[in-house]
Amino acid sequence: MSIIERATSRMHQDAAARQGHAQQHADDAVAAALAPNVVAPAPSPSDSPSRGLPPSASPAAVLRSRGNGKNIELDAVRMQAMGFITAGTRTPLMEEVRVIKRPLITRAFSAKHRSDKPANLIMITSSLPGEGKTFCAINLAMSIAMELDHTVLLVDADVARPSVLRTLGLPGQRGLMELLLDEHADMSELLLHTNIDGLTLLPAGAANARATELLASQAMANLLQEMAGRYPDRIIIFDSPPLLLTTEAHVLAAHMGQIVVVVEAEKTSQHAVQESLRQLEGLHNVNLVYNKTREFPGTAAYDYQYNYSYHNNGQS
Repeated sequence: MSIIERATSRMHQDAAARQGHAQQHADDAVAAALAPNVVAPAPSPSDSPSRGLPPSASPAAVLRSRGNGKNIELDAVRMQAMGFITAGTRTPLMEEVRVIKRPLITRAFSAKHRSDKPANLIMITSSLPGEGKTFCAINLAMSIAMELDHTVLLVDADVARPSVLRTLGLPGQRGLMELLLDEHADMSELLLHTNIDGLTLLPAGAANARATELLASQAMANLLQEMAGRYPDRIIIFDSPPLLLTTEAHVLAAHMGQIVVVVEAEKTSQHAVQESLRQLEGLHNVNLVYNKTREFPGTAAYDYQYNYSYHNNGQS
């Protein structure tokens, strides 16, 4: 069964479940009232990063510049209030993200899964805005940073609408676009080293009308090769633009060893998912993550469900 057929089948199942539980909204309201402490990650920080932010929370501050980048401090309290996973806590969402990351890590460093693209280059995308791709990318990066044997570089590659830094409460910085425009630019000087061990950020940089051409350039291919090979224990996550709105996402996907498509359950249309997957035809290791899924009618919890499958020249 192809990944499109799997996605279609899943969406039919979701529709049938909704029809079979007419009291779902009432049950949800009761469950929500009984469980007021559940932190629901339903709002997508990629679209409105200020939602869920306590009024007293302040943006993370850039501490200082240095020859090999900047040190920045992420506010763990702020992040937790926004629904992100943080070190030292154990939540259902943290366990769900662990389920997502484990096969990605395995494939990234497994010799039997070698392909022509480095498998430690992982793109997180969606069909349309608002499905939670940035939320998923940040949580996945946070979870990988907790690994004992791996580090993670989170790249904001949504160059038309960069969200990662804004979501984390950081000002815009020079980054990916400057690296592609200036052959003398040093990536190490543009990296943001966080106070979270194992987590480094690369901003999108300034918007550029030639972003698609820059991402398709030999300079980008060389940069990705450097990223993939510089540190043997590092996973690089790219928060990509939505597939159906820009050409940048399709160009970026051609470089990736693994692709995760975030689907907002019960909202994203079957047509949108099918069209996104058709754009990725022929690419390897295309995975679906259902975000904000309600597994059981009457529950108030929002979560991820991971449907792991992959494209291999149209076969799965």
